Amino acid sequence: MAPPPAHPLPFAGIATFTRAPHHPPDGDWAADVGVLGIPFDAAVGFRPGQRFAPRAVREASLRYALPPEGFHDLRTGRQRLAGLRLVDAGDVDLPSLEPELARARTTQAARDVRARCRLPLFLGGDHSVTAATLAAFDDVPGLHVVQLDAHLDYTDVRNGTRWSNSSPFRRAADAMPNLARVTVLGLRGLRADAEAVAAARARGHVLVPMWELETAEQVAAAVERLPRGAPVYLSLDVDALDPSIMPGTSSPEADGMTAALARRLIEAAAARNTLVGADLVELAPALDPSGNSALLAARLAMDVLAAAFP
Repeated sequence: MAPPPAHPLPFAGIATFTRAPHHPPDGDWAADVGVLGIPFDAAVGFRPGQRFAPRAVREASLRYALPPEGFHDLRTGRQRLAGLRLVDAGDVDLPSLEPELARARTTQAARDVRARCRLPLFLGGDHSVTAATLAAFDDVPGLHVVQLDAHLDYTDVRNGTRWSNSSPFRRAADAMPNLARVTVLGLRGLRADAEAVAAARARGHVLVPMWELETAEQVAAAVERLPRGAPVYLSLDVDALDPSIMPGTSSPEADGMTAALARRLIEAAAARNTLVGADLVELAPALDPSGNSALLAARLAMDVLAAAFP
C-alpha cells in the first residue's frame, strides 16, 4: 500500500494549524513558532461565537499547509518560511464558568508555549484573552504593543466588569510596568469611550484612526509612528478589517482596512522591531457561513509569520 501523501488535500486529515505537529504547551518540544488556541468568548459585549475561532482558523489554515521548502513569493522571487519549525500546542483547557481560573490557565499556557519557541501565536477567542496572554510577557523590558483594531479596548469598567473584551489593554497597562506603549491602528466607530481615549493618551499610547490611513502619504506617516527597535507584541483584532471582507466578527465597523493595508502594517511593525508574540482575536466564524472570514484570518496569521521570519 502506498504511504499517505505528506500534505493531503485541505478537506482531509486532522486539522492542526497548517498541519503542524501537535504537542501540549508543557510538552517536550522546541520550535520557531508555537500556536495556542484560546476558545473563550464569555467577555464579549455583542455577538458571541469566538470560542469556535481556533478550530475554524485551523481548518482554514489547511489551505496553507506549510511544505518544507516554504512558499514561493511572487513579489520577491524568494521562498518564504522555508524550514520553519512550527508546533500546534492545542487549546487552553478553559473552565466554562470560572473567568479568573480561565485567565490563570491562559497565562500559564502562554508562558509554557513562549518558553519553547521564538514566536508564540495565540488564536482567540474574544479580545479579553489578550490581557491574559500579555501577562506571560511581564519580564520583557520595554515591551510595546501594536494593535490593529476598530476599537480602543481601553475601557476601565463595562457593565460592572473590569475584564471585558473592551478592557484588555487597560488591564495590561495597570498590571505591567514593563509595558511601554500601545500603538493602535484603525480606530473608528460611533461608540468611542471618551474616558478611555483620554486615559490612553495620558499614558502615552498612540491612537491612529482609520481616517488617517486613507492615502499612501497617511499610511507612510502612520508607519513612522510605529515603535522602532523594540520588542513588540502584535494584537490583530479582525474587526480592524472592513466588514465587506471580514463579516465574521462580533462588532464590525464600516470603513475598515483592506487586507493589503493590514498586511502592510503587519510587515512594517515586524520590519522595524522584533516580534515576541502575536494574537489573532474576535473571529466569530458562524457569522460568516461562507467561511471566507476564517480563510482570511488564517491567511493573516500566515502573513504575521512571514513578516516575523522574512
